[in-house]
Amino acid sequence: MSAAAASAPLGVQREDFFWDTSDEPHASRRKLILAAHPEVSKLQGPEWKSKWITLGLVGAQLWLSVATQHLSWVPYVLVAYVFGATITQALFLAIHELAHNLFFKTPVYNRYFSFIANFPIGIPYTIPFRGYHLEHHKFQGVDGIDTDIPSLLECKIVRGPVTKVVWACCQILTYALRPMFIKQQEITRMHLYNWLAQIAFDAAFFAAFGWKPLFYMVFCIFLAGGLHPCAGHFISEHYVFPHKSATQETYSYYGYLNWLTFNVGYHNEHHDFPYVPWSRLPELKRIAPEFYDNLEVCESWVGVIWDYVMRPEVGPFNRVKRKMDVKAGHDKDD
Repeated sequence: MSAAAASAPLGVQREDFFWDTSDEPHASRRKLILAAHPEVSKLQGPEWKSKWITLGLVGAQLWLSVATQHLSWVPYVLVAYVFGATITQALFLAIHELAHNLFFKTPVYNRYFSFIANFPIGIPYTIPFRGYHLEHHKFQGVDGIDTDIPSLLECKIVRGPVTKVVWACCQILTYALRPMFIKQQEITRMHLYNWLAQIAFDAAFFAAFGWKPLFYMVFCIFLAGGLHPCAGHFISEHYVFPHKSATQETYSYYGYLNWLTFNVGYHNEHHDFPYVPWSRLPELKRIAPEFYDNLEVCESWVGVIWDYVMRPEVGPFNRVKRKMDVKAGHDKDD
């Protein structure tokens, strides 16, 4: 059945996903945009500023991890939430850009640089993330492949405001653990390099500064992926809210928080053109307004977190899924 036919009444908790029998929408829209605006292809390619911004973020977070060691708990939590979690979220999204080879022309340079962006996060994840994220693009919503979609176990447990808050505070854990239960990756040399580089960095940082900076890094992961304004993008990107169109499965956000998150809010634009870097996504929207201005958008990342927690008709089942035999539309990534 179509996604629209699966709509449930307001105030009633969903018991299944929105199942769609059509292909994901981005490949077809990309072809239409290129036909109407061939100049869009010139927007693709690496952004030279990204590496310098990321190095600044890495340096700032490492400095904060050491500088906060002797703070009392109230200023410590405030600094970690306001600055540390925001930087960590930005680093998540720098790694997202690197997954699409948008820092350097040579693909492997993006892999190696992602290890540096990974250092202040404390846990090696950049290479596993890349594999799962590219599958999310190529097989959006496909059952058993797209691990961005909550598992049935999550859907059964996360049933009300309390469990939704707990889930929201542990989004990073679910994103890290869910793929292992749905679709395991083959371990490659790059996985090993990522682990070795991160373990070596953590050991050196521990030897130099003790355990507290490493705790700060991990603490910031949970703050960044939980009840933090920038974490709203995790929900806003693909969750179908009842007041929105049930047939639309990707939503953009055009607010000020994009300045802190490598424009990840331009999410329809990103899925349509994964090789256009963050800095040129607004230009893509400006060139092809007839393809984007009629789409529904997310107005507030804070608001979308609130709605997810408080509205009973919104939960883990509010995602569009399709069967594995649906053709995937995105080109192969290097």
